[in-house]
Amino acid sequence: MEIKQLITFKLAAENLNFTQTAKILNFAQSSVTAQIKALEDEIGKPLFERLGKRLVLTNAGYQFKTYAEKMINLSEEAITATNGEEELSGILTIGAQESQCTYRLPPILKEFKAAFPKVKLVFKPAHSDEMARKQLMEGLLDVAFIMDTRKPEGSLSVEQLIKEELKLVITPNQPKSAFSIDNLKHETLLLTEVGCSYRNMFEESLNSLGIYPLDKIEFSSIEAIKQCVIAGLGVALLPEMVVKKELEEGRMKELPWNDSSSPLYTQIAWHKDKWMTPPLDEFINLTRKMFLSV
Repeated sequence: MEIKQLITFKLAAENLNFTQTAKILNFAQSSVTAQIKALEDEIGKPLFERLGKRLVLTNAGYQFKTYAEKMINLSEEAITATNGEEELSGILTIGAQESQCTYRLPPILKEFKAAFPKVKLVFKPAHSDEMARKQLMEGLLDVAFIMDTRKPEGSLSVEQLIKEELKLVITPNQPKSAFSIDNLKHETLLLTEVGCSYRNMFEESLNSLGIYPLDKIEFSSIEAIKQCVIAGLGVALLPEMVVKKELEEGRMKELPWNDSSSPLYTQIAWHKDKWMTPPLDEFINLTRKMFLSV
């Protein structure tokens, strides 16, 4: 098997579309199909199968993807070492929610790019912790930032970086003294997408108090939730890092919120079987250092 075939397979396994793979690699689609067929003939098992109009990996394809990544990375390291290059190169695919990308990651990315300018960083949105875990398990991400409670992680390596505080916020036009938790049954809840850890925590806590609000609006954007809170559309439970500035400037009010749920942590995660390339190892080490300085 050739490195060219492995690269083609890896890309096809990530986007599950031979046409798109051919466009990215600037190949004819017949070339992509022929390379995959040659790999399947050599391995002795199909790597892909079609279910209706969908292209999916077989079990053999899932297994082979891990080894293909290792062989590609090892090939890149060998070329770098042979050429005597000191600077790291390669691609890191990172999953993170909007809040992490906006409030936590910019200083880390700035320092990483200054130290390793030849490493390409690719960000993929992970709108929920469940999505991030799924993408790590499928090999679509090299590393991901998750905000969740501590829990057994199975095939993932997960490290707690920092404990996150949550704030229950409302428009500043709401008289704080006249508000109680019981009032939430009459308020519109402004919620993140299903699967978000602090959304789950918020709803479970309310239900434990016998509060089941009927009026809910779901958003894919935390910034949209913040603007709706400021406009007086409803209440939201959000990480402190997201609303700190608005609270200090008086554009939001904090409501009393005592929750006995397990604490939330920003965590960094990767698959235990992931090939730890030098760029990935350096990124994780820099992240640890930056969060410890917060």
